[in-house]
Amino acid sequence: MNSLQYLNKYLFKYKVRLGFGIIFIVFSNLFGIYPAQVIREAFDEVVGRSEQAAEKSYFFTDFLNQFIADQDLANKLLFFGALVLIFAVLKGIFTFLMRQTVIVVSRFIEFDLKGEVYEKYQTLSSTFYKKNNTGDLMNRISEDVSRVRMYLGPAIMYTVNLVVLFILVITTMISVNPKLTLYVLMPLPILSFTIYYVSNIINRKSESVQHQLSVLSTFTQEAFSGIRVIKAYNRENSSIGNFEEECNQYKDKSLALVKVNALFHPFMILLIGLSTLLTVYIGGIEVIAGNITNGNIAEFIIYVNMLTWPVASLGWVTSLVQRAAASQTRINEFLNEQVERYDGDPVYDKEDLSVKESITFNNVSFTYEDSGIMALKNVTFQIPKGNSLAVLGKTGSGKSTLVNLLCRLYNPDAGTIELDGVDITNIEPGKIRKIIGYVPQDVFLFSDTIANNIAFGNVNSTKTDIQEAARKAAILRDIEEFPEGLETVVGERGITLSGGQKQRVAIARAIIKDPLILIFDDCLSAVDTETEDAILNNLTEVIKNRTSIIVSHRVSSVKNANNIIVLDEGAIVEQGSHIELMELHGLYYTLYQKQLLEEQALSQ
Repeated sequence: MNSLQYLNKYLFKYKVRLGFGIIFIVFSNLFGIYPAQVIREAFDEVVGRSEQAAEKSYFFTDFLNQFIADQDLANKLLFFGALVLIFAVLKGIFTFLMRQTVIVVSRFIEFDLKGEVYEKYQTLSSTFYKKNNTGDLMNRISEDVSRVRMYLGPAIMYTVNLVVLFILVITTMISVNPKLTLYVLMPLPILSFTIYYVSNIINRKSESVQHQLSVLSTFTQEAFSGIRVIKAYNRENSSIGNFEEECNQYKDKSLALVKVNALFHPFMILLIGLSTLLTVYIGGIEVIAGNITNGNIAEFIIYVNMLTWPVASLGWVTSLVQRAAASQTRINEFLNEQVERYDGDPVYDKEDLSVKESITFNNVSFTYEDSGIMALKNVTFQIPKGNSLAVLGKTGSGKSTLVNLLCRLYNPDAGTIELDGVDITNIEPGKIRKIIGYVPQDVFLFSDTIANNIAFGNVNSTKTDIQEAARKAAILRDIEEFPEGLETVVGERGITLSGGQKQRVAIARAIIKDPLILIFDDCLSAVDTETEDAILNNLTEVIKNRTSIIVSHRVSSVKNANNIIVLDEGAIVEQGSHIELMELHGLYYTLYQKQLLEEQALSQ
């Protein structure tokens, strides 16, 4: 239950609504108890009450007692029936109001909690997303939050209802006959012990079910995302078999939980039945002794049956609470995750960030925590304002890691990255990313129109702005050939576009942002040489007087940069302009010669 304490702030937020809900619960139960007393009076009128018990009045006022006494039996029974009907209607009204407050509050809290979890997701670092799979993240914000809502709504409502009902019923029963009440409630200690024991079992099994559900969600998400690979390798049957195996594990764990609840429910009914038998037996003895009337036995039986569903629902409520506790524990794991580190710097708290002088890497080193691979080793360079830097190297040399560090997707393990002399780890990540136009190596497009995907870089852009950005990215002609033009929906992750088209849409998205810093992370790998030349010619105008970083494994993409660094196994092995590096006859020269021979071979 400790994990559920996190939700107390939401309960306090809606305390007024919950207060009214509790009031409605009290009135609903009051009007549920009154009919039992009316039936007691009706029963006694029919069978005749004992002289000793006739002197007692448990509910009706002297006026009502006198009014009833003046009527014949038929009228009395009609009057009692009308009272039962009125109380039933009033109980129905307050039950409706009860659900309209407590259950609606649970929906409000569900909305708030989902919003909080989603906002938390936005603040977590890239390392977090590398450690956690998408299916599990989706399951926690959907299935887990829904289970928590069941605790905040039905579980709380039925628990409060049970407590209020117990207080009202037991108080009434004691006022009638304490001895009979004691015997009727004898099974309750057994019930309490059973609930305590069973709840621990339910908790363990609930956590197991939730974990398996996350595994199942992850499996299906990956299967749908990689359906083209599955079909290409003819692994549909294998995928179906693996899915069935995961489903069977979920089924087995769910059935184990259901079995516990299935045994718990009839046990509760058995205890209630025992209470009914005790009511008839002990009540009969008390009637013979003249302590109660025959109507009191009927009244007690109604009270016992009134407790049947609330007591029997304890198993269900216990299951809801334990499942909610297991789910909230999983949610808290993410809510307690550390957000991206930001120590703050007064220099940039009240003004927009800009590049006034340079971007500097000072002996920067970085190692990935999950793999232990050292991606960068003592990297040092400087990019003056308005200049372009090209980063060249083989696959795995650390090119993408370098730009990810600049975008604050990670923080360096050693050394500093400075913007105009200020360590960027002391600057809010959002401020840095606001001035960067980033085209990643792995392009992601939303399932939306091409226009909206481009305009994602600048929500205030016009159609003319979108077309101009598309032109500079050499994608406008392709777009115009589509029947819907800019309004063409690209499908999930841009599946309807080719690799080169997706890259160019992503470039247009960065261009339309009009950033101070442009970063192209090997974003021309899927286009042909002719298209690459067209894009590079257009980008000459875009990157003019703009600080830019071009990452590539092609010399043709980087040779016009002001400065070129060559990375090998995370370290800078060469640095200079194209002409200077060619004169060194080193790694850059070797790569250039190899790629030149490849282009000549392809042209033949």
